Amino acid sequence: MPAGICGCCGALRPRYKRLVDNIFPEDPRDGLVKADMEKLTFYAVSAPEKLDRIGAYLAERLSRDVMRHRYGNVFIAMEALDQLLMACHSQSIKPFVESFLHMVAKLLESGEPKLQIYGTNSFVKFANIEEDTPSYHRRYDFFVSRFSAMCHSCHDDPEVRKEIRIAGIRGIQGVVRKTVNDELRATIWEPQHMDKIVPSLLFNMQKIEDTDSRTGPPASPTTGDKEENPGILAENCFRELLGRATYGNMNNAVKPVFAHLDHHKLWESNEFAVSCFKIIMYSIQAQYSHHVIQQILVHLDLHKKDSPRIRAGIVQVLLEAVAIAAKGSIGPTVLEVFNTLLKHLTLSVDFELGDRRSSAGSAVFSSSSTRESDERIVQNAIIQTIGFFGSNLPDYQRSEIMMFIMGKVPVFGSSPHMLDTSQLGDMGTKRIQIMLLRSLLMVTSGYKAKTIAAALPPAFLDPLLSPSLMEDCELRQLVLEILHNLIDRHDNRAKLRGIRIIPDVADLKIKREKISKQDVNFMKKHGQQLYRHIYLGCKEDDNVHKNYELLYTTLALVTIELANEEVVIDLIRVAIALQDIAITNEDNLQMFNRCGIMGMVAAYLNFLSQMIAVPAFCQHVSKVIETRNMDATYFLPEVIFRDKCSLPKSLDKHEKNQIFLTNKIAESLGGSGYNVEKLSMPYVPQVTDEDRLSRRKSIVDTISIQVDILSGSNTEDKVNTEEITFESLKKAIDNTGMEEQEKEKRRLVIEKFQKAPFEEIAAQCESKANLLHDKLAQILELTIRPPPSPSGTLTMTAGHAQYQSVPVYEMKFPDLCVY
Repeated sequence: MPAGICGCCGALRPRYKRLVDNIFPEDPRDGLVKADMEKLTFYAVSAPEKLDRIGAYLAERLSRDVMRHRYGNVFIAMEALDQLLMACHSQSIKPFVESFLHMVAKLLESGEPKLQIYGTNSFVKFANIEEDTPSYHRRYDFFVSRFSAMCHSCHDDPEVRKEIRIAGIRGIQGVVRKTVNDELRATIWEPQHMDKIVPSLLFNMQKIEDTDSRTGPPASPTTGDKEENPGILAENCFRELLGRATYGNMNNAVKPVFAHLDHHKLWESNEFAVSCFKIIMYSIQAQYSHHVIQQILVHLDLHKKDSPRIRAGIVQVLLEAVAIAAKGSIGPTVLEVFNTLLKHLTLSVDFELGDRRSSAGSAVFSSSSTRESDERIVQNAIIQTIGFFGSNLPDYQRSEIMMFIMGKVPVFGSSPHMLDTSQLGDMGTKRIQIMLLRSLLMVTSGYKAKTIAAALPPAFLDPLLSPSLMEDCELRQLVLEILHNLIDRHDNRAKLRGIRIIPDVADLKIKREKISKQDVNFMKKHGQQLYRHIYLGCKEDDNVHKNYELLYTTLALVTIELANEEVVIDLIRVAIALQDIAITNEDNLQMFNRCGIMGMVAAYLNFLSQMIAVPAFCQHVSKVIETRNMDATYFLPEVIFRDKCSLPKSLDKHEKNQIFLTNKIAESLGGSGYNVEKLSMPYVPQVTDEDRLSRRKSIVDTISIQVDILSGSNTEDKVNTEEITFESLKKAIDNTGMEEQEKEKRRLVIEKFQKAPFEEIAAQCESKANLLHDKLAQILELTIRPPPSPSGTLTMTAGHAQYQSVPVYEMKFPDLCVY
């Protein structure tokens, strides 16, 4: 019998108290009396209704021993509680559990590390017990707070501090396991609990990031590492917590991560932030990935006015998150990701230009230049994120993203959905254009469409080619590289790298297939559009080596992927027209540009002649190249595109055998069955509305013709007696130099009949006939007013014709075109 209890009093005490008292030895160092513990266990199992009383009595003794610092008896009481807890699984265990948790709380409240660790171990044992029915009234608020505080222990002894932190993490893990499995009791996911649990785990995870940087799904640590390293244990607990989170709880689990990273300023040096979100993305269920991405976007919006490095850190985290999510479920946030990133791209450019303007008049540029370079980091991170995300999407989503990005590129006359750059000025607009095209270049990388029409639909092709008319060589280079990504479906571009005269094209092992019917139809509809942009791109006076190389590659890829006999003839016409540009020099190009065009044409015709394998054509091209090797090396790409190349002063004295002759080519191809009639017609680029989309003046600006009517001695009589008719007016206009316009119209009609479908031509002719009938009816109703003066000036516009200065006759022809 324990000391202090007499025999008569002991006999009167309840049996469960006597059994509890007997398990405590006279000397606590002897440990639990096992024989008496077995009796107590048998009694508790036989009479489960006494469990609550046993627990209450043990709790009373433990509280008293804690107050008196009798730690030996405390350990014995907790050991007894653990054994009873493991042995009893009846409905009556619930009141006993309340006593047990009360005793664990007493141990955790003490300032003694040993008691805290012992109490945590007991709680973990309890957490591993599966109860038959959950207790919905039981709450773990105190344990969450206490275990979280232990995770931040600052004990002076490093070893003790480490043990307390490990105990705190294990306690949190026990709370999580005890609560998250119960769907009807979701108190652990409440914000007040997550705001304590998640930062406590991140605090310990942060301690190992300096020496252990994880890239991808980490390997499972050994059991020893889990027990000895607080960081690894915290990471595993964090993964387990996230793995049990549902869609409704995801927000509460992720928000504290943002708060922790903000509070500790971990976005700038974002290795830990990236590691955290990698853990999150790999731990959560795949269908919830888009929710985390959405939360990152919201956080990026909240920090849109913060320093560039913070924004760059958040964008980098987003990049890592979408890289993982793109392999699984993205959900409905695909366009939201791109829309938010493009918005922040515009903001970054605005900030960069604003800093540049504010420091323009200052003598100190160090801070502003640093800010500009930081903004460039943000912009590059956004571009990488857009490109990487887009390139990992399936093809059906990638085509939508390509259209979406292209619709945002600010080009004149483009989609109303394009980014508003009115506040950025010309420089800002150019920056946005370049960065969006760089993003589009990354998205299109590796994209393989079955047909070229699927890769380049009209709604995408038209705005894509618009920047190729702009006065910036970098924009034109990006457009050509995007075209290469979409046209090159057999990965031949790398084999064509470097503009040069290829001795034997067969050595390149070009991969190609027979052109499909869909691709033939595409070239019939849009081939002239591609030729036109290649032709106009070669005429730019700011072209450099890279521009000519990309133009050559474009011609070569079109030959490989899209060329039938008709397309081959068209490509030869374009090449000869480019050669004429360099020779005649009507555009006043520099000597380097003229020689560069000649070298590019030589490289392409050499490639084309070997691809179609017409011996006479190959012989003519080889002969011209040999002549140039001897007398005009500056017409060869290997020479003209060297760093130091001596340029001729003039090309007026070039020999006929140094250029490619149309008649020779026609003769050689005609003998092999090609239809060479079109070769006799010089190539002239079609006039379209695309010029309006660029910053240049349109080729078809409003025509205004002024005709001076000379006054004479008999002019007044003539004007008064001569009747003004449609034929006389047409004759007067024709006599004032409209020949050029007529030539242009004839050329357009010829090209339209060459490429347009027959049904379209027939329908258009019928509509024009009806229109002409209506206009002739209007002519019969002309209003003639007598002249107040004998002289005047006739002005004709697209809408009406009238005399200006001194009106003579006023004749109105609404929407009348001169036929």
